[in-house]
Amino acid sequence: MALHRLTRITIGVPNLAETSAYYADFGLLKTGENTFATADGGEQLRLVHAPTRRLVELGVGVDDADDLGRIGAALARLDLALDADGRVSDPATKVRVQVSIADRITRPAEPAPLYNGPGRADRVDARAPGVLREQPVRPRKLGHVVLGSTDQEASQRFFTDGIGFKVSDEVPGIAAFLRCSTDHHNVLVQPAPVPYLHHTSWEVEDVDEIGRGAHHMLEGHPERHVWGLGRHHIGSNFFWYLKDPAGNFSEYYSDLDCVVDEAIWKPEVFQDMRILYSWGPPVPPSFIEPEDLAALMAGAHSS
Repeated sequence: MALHRLTRITIGVPNLAETSAYYADFGLLKTGENTFATADGGEQLRLVHAPTRRLVELGVGVDDADDLGRIGAALARLDLALDADGRVSDPATKVRVQVSIADRITRPAEPAPLYNGPGRADRVDARAPGVLREQPVRPRKLGHVVLGSTDQEASQRFFTDGIGFKVSDEVPGIAAFLRCSTDHHNVLVQPAPVPYLHHTSWEVEDVDEIGRGAHHMLEGHPERHVWGLGRHHIGSNFFWYLKDPAGNFSEYYSDLDCVVDEAIWKPEVFQDMRILYSWGPPVPPSFIEPEDLAALMAGAHSS
């Protein structure tokens, strides 16, 4: 596909210094006062001051100028247009999307970890590598963002018919899992009474890194815990959600479904509890409806 990854995001928060310290603790590499990089994706997070928390901008990478032209033509059919810097805003999420030519993320093949199981001893006379790791957890890349939209159907058209995202799976009237890469999803749009950022998601090596990362984040900060450890059914990934000081959820994830052949992958429609998870702790009410949603609505109304 012409699109191949999320490049970077800009998040607006009212408490810039406190939130910046959180993402440094989360394992992102500081590249400036309020900018952060992942291990594989380069600089992928920028924090700016805003009266209330929100996703300001979402970057999408394409291969060449022809891709930009095709996206421009598609947006024109929705009565929208890219500006000179490749930016266009989705009216229903209030997110500015910047489409730009960007290098693809390339990674050398790494050997699969050895796991022991019933009747299978692939790792012998040695401890599991996951229990020997001592280095800090470092997210490998930005995986996806989840957005609240005041018009979910219009936002889905914006991302699919306009920008060129593909639908991986759907929950009618509730969510669309959209991809701009071979990852199962890079953007999820769900209906909301006010536009807001639900969460950002960051890939780590494996489930051990999810556990290690969450353990580190929760030491001395139990208020950061939201939901985990668990495994989603849609996307298949392991997860653990935490909360930054501004109120945004941030997710460590690993083992996400990969869609390479669109003729083989068949999008499904889900209408049961699999829309949330396959297994894990009970879903906290604050994950479904963030505790500051009323304040966000009041802030939007006053502005």
